[in-house]
Amino acid sequence: MAWALKLPLADEVIESGLVQDFDASLSGIGQELGAGAYSMSDVLALPIFKQEESSLPPDNENKILPFQYVLCAATSPAVKLHDETLTYLNQGQSYEIRMLDNRKLGELPEINGKLVKSIFRVVFHDRRLQYTEHQQLEGWRWNRPGDRILDIDIPMSVGIIDPRANPNQLNTVEFLWDPAKRTSVFIQVHCISTEFTMRKHGGEKGVPFRVQIDTFKENENGEYTEHLHSASCQIKVFKPKGADRKQKTDREKMEKRTPHEKEKYQPSYETTILTECSPWPEITYVNNSPSPGFNSSHSSFSLGEGNGSPNHQPEPPPPVTDNLLPTTTPQEAQQWLHRNRFSTFTRLFTNFSGADLLKLTRDDVIQICGPADGIRLFNALKGRMVRPRLTIYVCQESLQLREQQQQQQQQQKHEDGDSNGTFFVYHAIYLEELTAVELTEKIAQLFSISPCQISQIYKQGPTGIHVLISDEMIQNFQEEACFILDTMKAETSDSYHIILK
Repeated sequence: MAWALKLPLADEVIESGLVQDFDASLSGIGQELGAGAYSMSDVLALPIFKQEESSLPPDNENKILPFQYVLCAATSPAVKLHDETLTYLNQGQSYEIRMLDNRKLGELPEINGKLVKSIFRVVFHDRRLQYTEHQQLEGWRWNRPGDRILDIDIPMSVGIIDPRANPNQLNTVEFLWDPAKRTSVFIQVHCISTEFTMRKHGGEKGVPFRVQIDTFKENENGEYTEHLHSASCQIKVFKPKGADRKQKTDREKMEKRTPHEKEKYQPSYETTILTECSPWPEITYVNNSPSPGFNSSHSSFSLGEGNGSPNHQPEPPPPVTDNLLPTTTPQEAQQWLHRNRFSTFTRLFTNFSGADLLKLTRDDVIQICGPADGIRLFNALKGRMVRPRLTIYVCQESLQLREQQQQQQQQQKHEDGDSNGTFFVYHAIYLEELTAVELTEKIAQLFSISPCQISQIYKQGPTGIHVLISDEMIQNFQEEACFILDTMKAETSDSYHIILK
């Protein structure tokens, strides 16, 4: 009877022990999921999600990268657990980036004792701004003449060789370095994030940038073109001391959150480790419209000197066409995707030739790339051009032609039929903004002269009067209207008036 009374107690003790063991077995779950434990981009890159990447090694996420780059600036504490880190920088302040050789023993022996080349870039993080990067940088160049977006603080840097900064690439610097030696680069970012916001009334949220590093080794010809490694991180740039204030504000916000809410955010790390990414595509931009204030044209415009025409009338350069052809190889198709800002999908279309891409329907491309990029890619594949808002045709009238016309009119005054042999060559002018300034620039570009040499543009009205061209008048031009250009020397300057007849 005594042992029967102890049985329920024994069962209770056993059950309590099992519960404690089960709780203990769960106590460690989730504790190792700190910042950077994994990212969604790594998960989505697995072969089970993307068939085209099934060639990736199964241990890709655990591989040791040949190099590691560490930005010596603290990450923000106000970043969600599985989001990419965000680092705040002060404008113009020098920040160290440590270049670390992370190779295993025997890995990449061909670079032992040799130099490698690294290219640093500050680029846009938002895809919307990536599409218009060249225009954004040209606008910044015009607002900040003589300044650069990215610089190397050479006196503070260690181990860099032959640092270079191309004056035409304000956001890029490059140098050589020896992986076997200590190398630290101090960079300065001179643009701030709010300089590229849509509205500039004060208090706007600045756009994020990316610092990207691409490293190359030497090929057989001594050129540094063979890609080794690329990595990048997300940054925001503030006015001097603004980054410190922003970091303090984020830290104070996090301190006010409950412990449960804090678990959803990353801790702030003292340094920022750049994560592996795809190499930056080498894009050659064609600048058809030079920056304001910079004009390299010195062609003389010989108006009113007898023939009323420029000394040299070259045809305007044809628009750059980059249409994909059915004969394009997969390698050339990859380059075409890079040039047309579709770098995100290069791995997706790795084995696609030009014919393969051109066979895709609109629905296929949208399903693969999403609505926005899909429509853009489909239009690019079909080579669809955006029609100008207004097209007009202009012809240069010369004094010699006018004399010929007068003679023909006198000779055939009492004869029937048209005049014989008067031949006019017209040029097409395409207008987008429908402004007098744009028309002036297009006429100047057509005849290879400076817009400053054109004082005013008039339209010949009733009874031969000269009506000053305005924006409103251009907006009321008929589509494909034809005009004959006449010129008249300005009385008070060396410029000329253009008359549209």
